[in-house]
Amino acid sequence: MVSEAFAMAANGGAQQGNPYSGIIMLVLMFAIFYFLLIRPQQKRAKQHRELLDALQVGDQVVTAGGIHGRIATLQDTVVTLEIATGVKIKVNRASIANKKAAE
Repeated sequence: MVSEAFAMAANGGAQQGNPYSGIIMLVLMFAIFYFLLIRPQQKRAKQHRELLDALQVGDQVVTAGGIHGRIATLQDTVVTLEIATGVKIKVNRASIANKKAAE
């Protein structure tokens, strides 16, 4: 049975081809991962950074936890949101998910 398998294979089962095919496949896999996973994530991170840098007092925002509010004060890492008249909370600046259009 084993001899039949070797007889059916080209050159008795010896592998021929480009010796660099393994390296080419690795480079190809890395390129696919880069364009499908890494690059879009970097683009989203850059957009989020730009959003956080452009925040101003009075902007209406939504936090990552889903809290909607208006920015009352801005500090380096802390944002104070007014979520209702006279009700203010402090959240980390990085937890701001997006900016809403003015109502």
